[in-house]
Amino acid sequence: MNSEQKPAEGAKPQASAEDKNLLSKIKGKVEDKDEQLAILSTFVRLGILVWSGAILTLAYIKLPAKLGIPEQKLDPTFIASVFTGVLATFGVQATKNGAKAGAGAISKADMEKLIEKAAQTAPAQTIRIEQPALVLKPEDKQ
Repeated sequence: MNSEQKPAEGAKPQASAEDKNLLSKIKGKVEDKDEQLAILSTFVRLGILVWSGAILTLAYIKLPAKLGIPEQKLDPTFIASVFTGVLATFGVQATKNGAKAGAGAISKADMEKLIEKAAQTAPAQTIRIEQPALVLKPEDKQ
């Protein structure tokens, strides 16, 4: 192939040194910009998850003296909130005593009790009518 010949159609050009980084590989594999951002977002969240998990682990373990790393006194509250926040973006939620997490955590009986108490404190009812142009107004009596 001489310098004036073009590669056959459909053939991929040789990868240059620039194409070796992660972002270029993602761009080459995925054409849609939204999918590229979703993949990048997942990698960033995984990085934060690994970082916060490592910091939390180091907060609770005692390293051997041979390593020469002094013991750090830190409050892991912030790191734990970052860790659980990132886990929540992946759909993992912490619960207590096997309770269900999310919107389904309240039972039907609990909901009925709440409705009954709300009706006792404010005995009013809201009615939603889905009809076209319905006018309700008081009648004048003379």
